[in-house]
Amino acid sequence: MFPIFKKKKKQEVITSCISGKIVPIEKVNDGVFSAKILGEGVGIYPHEEIVLSPCDGEIVSVMQETKHAIGIKTSNNMEILIHVGINTVSMKGLGFDIFVKEGDKVSKGDKLISFSRTLIKDNNLDDVVIMVVTNSDQFENIDFKTDIDEVSNDTIILSLDNK
Repeated sequence: MFPIFKKKKKQEVITSCISGKIVPIEKVNDGVFSAKILGEGVGIYPHEEIVLSPCDGEIVSVMQETKHAIGIKTSNNMEILIHVGINTVSMKGLGFDIFVKEGDKVSKGDKLISFSRTLIKDNNLDDVVIMVVTNSDQFENIDFKTDIDEVSNDTIILSLDNK
C-alpha cells in the first residue's frame, strides 16, 4: 500500500493531573500500586489540592462515598485510574469533593476532585496522587516520564501511538 493511503496513527497524550513532585510507581508507599498490580503508573506528591483531567475522555467510575478516586476512559480505550492518597478511603469523603459523575465527558484540564492535604496529613496518611493505566497490558511501551522532578498540569507524562 502506498504510504499516503495508510491510516495515520493517533497519538494519545496524557498530562499530569496535578502539580507536584513525580516519582516512579515503584516508589509509592502502597504494595498494590508499587507492585503494578493495577497497572503501570506514577505517583505525584502534590503542591496543590485540585485534580484536573489529564486527557479527554469519559468518566467511567467515581468513588461517590469516599470521593478519593476516579476512572477515565480515553478515545483509544485507555483506562486511567486517578487515586488521591493512600488509605484515604478511611476518611469516608471528609475533605474531598467530586465535580463529575459517571458518564460525563471531560476535556483535558477539567476539574475532577478537590481535597484537603491538611486533613489527609492530620489523619497520618500519605497524600500522594496516583495515576495508573489499569489496562496497561493492552498497550505497547507504556513508559511514564519520571526523569523530571516537578510536573504541572500541562506536563506530558505519557504519550503513545494507537495500534
